[in-house]
Amino acid sequence: MMIIPVILSGGSGSRLWPLSRELYPKQLLPLVNNTTMLQDTALRTVGIDGIAPPLVVCNEEHRFMVAEQLRQIGLPASSIVLEPCGRNTAPAIAIAALEALTQHADPVLLVLPADHVINDAAAFKAAVVTGAELAAAGKLATFGIVPTAPETGYGYIRAEKNSHLSAVTGHLNTTNDQGLKTNDVTAYAVAEFVEKPDHATAEQYLQSGDYYWNSGMFMFTAQRCLEEIKNYAPEILTVCRAAFDKASRDSDFTRLPKDLFASCPSDSIDYAVMEKTADAVVIPLDAGWNDVGAWSALWEIGARDESGNVVKGDVLLQESNNCLIQAESRLVASVGVTDHIIIETSDAVLVAHKDRVQEVKAIVNQLNAQGRKESVMHRRVCRPWGAYESVDSDERFQVKRITVNPGASLSLQMHHHRAEHWIVVKGTAKVTRGDEAIMLSENQSVYIPLGVTHRLENPGVIPLELIEVQSGSYLGEDDIVRFEDVYGR
Repeated sequence: MMIIPVILSGGSGSRLWPLSRELYPKQLLPLVNNTTMLQDTALRTVGIDGIAPPLVVCNEEHRFMVAEQLRQIGLPASSIVLEPCGRNTAPAIAIAALEALTQHADPVLLVLPADHVINDAAAFKAAVVTGAELAAAGKLATFGIVPTAPETGYGYIRAEKNSHLSAVTGHLNTTNDQGLKTNDVTAYAVAEFVEKPDHATAEQYLQSGDYYWNSGMFMFTAQRCLEEIKNYAPEILTVCRAAFDKASRDSDFTRLPKDLFASCPSDSIDYAVMEKTADAVVIPLDAGWNDVGAWSALWEIGARDESGNVVKGDVLLQESNNCLIQAESRLVASVGVTDHIIIETSDAVLVAHKDRVQEVKAIVNQLNAQGRKESVMHRRVCRPWGAYESVDSDERFQVKRITVNPGASLSLQMHHHRAEHWIVVKGTAKVTRGDEAIMLSENQSVYIPLGVTHRLENPGVIPLELIEVQSGSYLGEDDIVRFEDVYGR
């Protein structure tokens, strides 16, 4: 049985601003440990029998970071499908199923959001084995998180625990009132999906023992997934097939046509299929799960000191309790602070009470309404060739620190409105300037006049670092005319 992990990596994580931003969302950040949440999600599948390389669906703007992060952990994706715009999980999964069928004959899809924490890998893998058995038998499985509190921020799944389910494969056996069971993991028929409850209702759910948190993780075969989307959301499948048929492909990415994919109805797989199908089953999962939906979640799962504080970076505390304090670029000190979130980055600081962290999204909405870039990008911006970081800027100049990876190169380009001056501070640079080819080492510089074609390359084996000084009437990133680009931009 072939199992393809389908990693959904299209979210923006706005509730984790200012660390998570539109062009650098939470799934691409090392929020919990030294690996990113995307990397953790891929690594979680290693060792499962029959597991294939991951198939990733992501935002087009994140494509190079996704590819690089998976390469870093030795798990390059079998395919990276680029969404030109977000249309929710049902279209994303439909596209993934169509792509998976080009790789294998009706594989089992293990659908995983890229931004979850699961601490008990063994329990997760045991549940996946059960899910694979059920999926191979034609069921559509979801993983229901065993609730630990009357949580009002999650949807719930009610399991039908009193019905007798027939065995569906030779590896499954039935129990009289406990549903289907395999490998000591039990699965139940889904009685209903329910919306986020109020606190009193959530208390009732917790006491009943029949309800689980809706995790957003699923298992089904590619064909059964498409069959049920066709049955219950035919317009989604029609548009997705048309977009997939017209997709362009290169060695790394599958690119969907924006105009066509944007016409697809936006719906979750829960609403489109799982709430309607007669073959939905829920597998209880008790594995230390957390969807890291807000800053308070990182406090809950973090390592706390004797005062209940979770700290990261250069932080000094004085009579502060039960706080999450994170410093990215400078010293942060707190005095007499309790139950607060303090997050510092190079261009923004967030201070919020732990009970109000869900409202961080409102700050992001304000930034977007004002057209401010702090909701979109950090001062440090990743590119496929490396990164650049804004150091200083004013009306007619800008200073950047640029890092170019070994063997990488920027596009052959020119600018209509700015000139550039490059000073090498580390490594070796090969510079194309018009018809010239210039080699620069540390402490050497070159001037690129306005309108002159140029390219920067790193021919060495260590990162190239340089300072770029731009001057001109317009300094926007869209003042780039590309003539050649190995990254297909």
